[in-house]
Amino acid sequence: MGLQIFSQVALTCKDPIATEKFYSKYFGFKRARVAKLPDGDQIVFIKMADSAFYLELFKAKEESPVPPPINDGPQYPGVRQLAFKVDSVDGKLAEMGNEAKITLGPLNFDDYIPGWRTVWVADPDGNIVEISQGFTDEDNPPPL
Repeated sequence: MGLQIFSQVALTCKDPIATEKFYSKYFGFKRARVAKLPDGDQIVFIKMADSAFYLELFKAKEESPVPPPINDGPQYPGVRQLAFKVDSVDGKLAEMGNEAKITLGPLNFDDYIPGWRTVWVADPDGNIVEISQGFTDEDNPPPL
């Protein structure tokens, strides 16, 4: 098998500039490319620092047919949330200040993984973003 890298998630945004600023300011993304489309719109690619991962930002052309997600994301089939690991959930929340639109938590999951702590916030478009500290892989997870 040749090259295989998880490379991007595409987001349709009410205000792509606000979304770009949010992910750039709090999660280390930086504008990598702007693709002009024939209809005058554009796709903005923002790349997460020190990775090969991008968010691809599109301008919304219609309203959402479903209510905005709450808590830790939608319960129906689909993408539930984007997630980022940080050194300190409380530190990240302090950094974000009033821009941290908390939808759930912070919660401690010490019963499952000692030191695991998570909060969920909404991005400018209402997408749920999980911010976690202390998650570690299991040494010997049960087989598939």
